[in-house]
Amino acid sequence: MKSLCKFVVGLGVALGAPSFALAEGYPEKPVSFVVPWAPGDLEDLLTRMIAEEFQNEYGVAAAVVNKPSGGGGPFPGAAEVAKAPADGYTVGSFVSGVPLVGPYVGIPELTPDPFDAIGIFLTYPFVIAAAKDAPYSNMEELAAYSQENKIVLGHYGNFLLPTKVTKAHAQRAGIRYYTDAAYDVLDCNSIRSGDVDVMNTTIPAILPCLDKIQVLAAITEERTSYAPDAPTIGEVYPDLTLTLWNGLFVHKDTPQDVRDKIAVVAERVMAGEAAQKLAADTGAGVYWQDAETSLARILKDGETSAQVDEALKE
Repeated sequence: MKSLCKFVVGLGVALGAPSFALAEGYPEKPVSFVVPWAPGDLEDLLTRMIAEEFQNEYGVAAAVVNKPSGGGGPFPGAAEVAKAPADGYTVGSFVSGVPLVGPYVGIPELTPDPFDAIGIFLTYPFVIAAAKDAPYSNMEELAAYSQENKIVLGHYGNFLLPTKVTKAHAQRAGIRYYTDAAYDVLDCNSIRSGDVDVMNTTIPAILPCLDKIQVLAAITEERTSYAPDAPTIGEVYPDLTLTLWNGLFVHKDTPQDVRDKIAVVAERVMAGEAAQKLAADTGAGVYWQDAETSLARILKDGETSAQVDEALKE
């Protein structure tokens, strides 16, 4: 990220000036909720719940459109949403990297940030995990062990905030990773096969083998109920408190009444039994933060992200 000042100014333009135009009769045709990942993960499941409820509420077709782009992360998919008309018929379901990193990756459609947040609804339950029989059981022991042993770290890509936090923490804590690599999937088999020694992954990915996996630290707001003894990174280094979240976004010129109709459905879904059960089953944070609260969170995360980037240079 080149400049926090540029980020704040660009975000203020993109998110701080709501449109007051009205959309007659919205919605009158099918609505697409674009998820720039493959089907099956938490953001996909929750966005599908939103789309289904939106269809039930307004009587028009609504569906999730998955736009995975491999090594490009969510940014090519977000760029497609940015190019769509600002009419509420194409809604992005984006991770925090889209507003925090997207304007700085060289994609013209994302520069400056073209989106407003309708609301944030999910915090991913990211953790740093290893085999239960590994010769270390916490981050301090991992740091000591890594001084004389080769440790391989697996993650989902250097652009993702949990990866940055993991590496910044390693810099601070004296953890030496011999090498690291990005994977499409990091689950029980990743440890079992010996591909990685330590992995930055999510609780749902390791639930089937949690009896053979230990959580060394959590990259969440609070300790996960699946490993209550494992501290969060923010407990140890408060300036590295940064989680990966997901929210609904529209183009900044989208009429306010359109945003409101999307928001009322999404908020209802997140408070519903199905979404809350998913939260309980996976350790994810499922909630609803409105546009104003989301903007404040994005601005704060922008500042923290800059601090994480500085920590990576230490």
